[in-house]
Amino acid sequence: MGTQVFVGADHAGFALKQALLPILKKEFPNFQFEDLGTHSDESVDYPDFAEKVAREVASKSARGILICGSGIGMCIAANKIKGVRAASAWDATSARLSRQHNGSNIICIGARLTGQEVANEITRVWLKSEFEGGRHQKRIDRISQLEAKK
Repeated sequence: MGTQVFVGADHAGFALKQALLPILKKEFPNFQFEDLGTHSDESVDYPDFAEKVAREVASKSARGILICGSGIGMCIAANKIKGVRAASAWDATSARLSRQHNGSNIICIGARLTGQEVANEITRVWLKSEFEGGRHQKRIDRISQLEAKK
């Protein structure tokens, strides 16, 4: 069984999610992608899908991809779930660093701000990147301490 990746989008991110998933499934055959919705472009509330993905990621030590209009709303909502480190990414560098230095387990993309090719590159780089640990681990530990203070 490969790495689980839960994917979710609101209505603004639906088309990008639909275009992205087949590419990722082909390029990353050892990953298991699960689409948690939405399944149309009818208006929905992004926190519902951010929560679905975030709870799966946190409970299964998995990874997640969230797509909304800006990538910001999904990121804010997902980060409310203990154990989630969601990051908005606008390019491959921000995606890579969010994983290597911050141990992000969810990447958030803005469909209204990010073209298809850039979104492809963001997710490719993020899925290939690993947390570097070392000097970055103490900062992740501090984030966990902040969660415990809620």
